[in-house]
Amino acid sequence: MGRIIIGILLVVAGFLLIWKTESVVQFTGYSSWAENKLGTMGGTRLLTKLIGLFAIFVGMLAITNMHQGFLESTVGQLLNSRM
Repeated sequence: MGRIIIGILLVVAGFLLIWKTESVVQFTGYSSWAENKLGTMGGTRLLTKLIGLFAIFVGMLAITNMHQGFLESTVGQLLNSRM
């Protein structure tokens, strides 16, 4: 039950980051790294949206209880191939 609540919170937080990007950027300020690496204007907004999308992805993995399988099939494969 706890993973479902955490997953829902992550999905809601990610949705709000994507939906209200301008408010978040005005509150937190601009990131010089994001502006340099992700584009001259709007890099901070893009980074905020990418973080929100990642939060939604992780939240959906937690809700559906697929986080363990996802980590085993991605990171686990990388770690097992080196051993």
